Amino acid sequence: MTVSGPGQFNYEVSGTGPPLMFIHGLAGSFSWWQRNIYACREHFQTFCVDLVGFGSSRRLGRFDLERSIPLLLAWMDERGIERASIVGHSMGGLIAARLAAEAPDRVDKLVLVDAAFLGFDAGLFRRGIGLAGAIRQGPHDFWPVLARDSLRADPRSLFAATQQLLRSDWSHILSEIEAPTLIIWGDRDKVTPLKIGEAMHLAIPGSQLVVIEQAGHNSMWDQPNSFNQKLLDFLI
Repeated sequence: MTVSGPGQFNYEVSGTGPPLMFIHGLAGSFSWWQRNIYACREHFQTFCVDLVGFGSSRRLGRFDLERSIPLLLAWMDERGIERASIVGHSMGGLIAARLAAEAPDRVDKLVLVDAAFLGFDAGLFRRGIGLAGAIRQGPHDFWPVLARDSLRADPRSLFAATQQLLRSDWSHILSEIEAPTLIIWGDRDKVTPLKIGEAMHLAIPGSQLVVIEQAGHNSMWDQPNSFNQKLLDFLI
């Protein structure tokens, strides 16, 4: 069920149980989690948000990376969610980690999927990152999803998000994360290479790092069975 809700973005909710929030990456939407929700909704009430400027929230405003954290917290307040486990992919992982660091009392468990902490790999700025890289390494059945979400994203939000993502270096907040943290990475990720995940693992106290074989930047889509098993083993 897709809901237009408080906090200035739309979201999809399903299942019953403790709240589990999914946050998509650059130019994405909650449809990027469609291969994972079915496995989680038997144990959790899942909330997949579309960030402002993207997906079904395209017309709700222009994306702002810094503002996304208070907006998510406001949305949790409106929904009466005191604590939730949070799964964030790519840019969504960056946001999820910042939320966990700034509001530790609101985050039960944290899962960071190929998270875009680009400051750990300065070479990304020279090589360039983004949708082209994801397309080249992604499976063919993901291309239509990526193309649709890229086209329906607000162009101003897409440009702003890309610039803010390239300029952000939030690596200093990782040591402040208190929630149990699982870092999931695709072994073939060329958008955010594995060395970023390894650096995050060293920076987040007590974190776990698991690598999904035969997976690229969108590991939750590329190898959903392996991803879902590792996710649920950690969350349950």
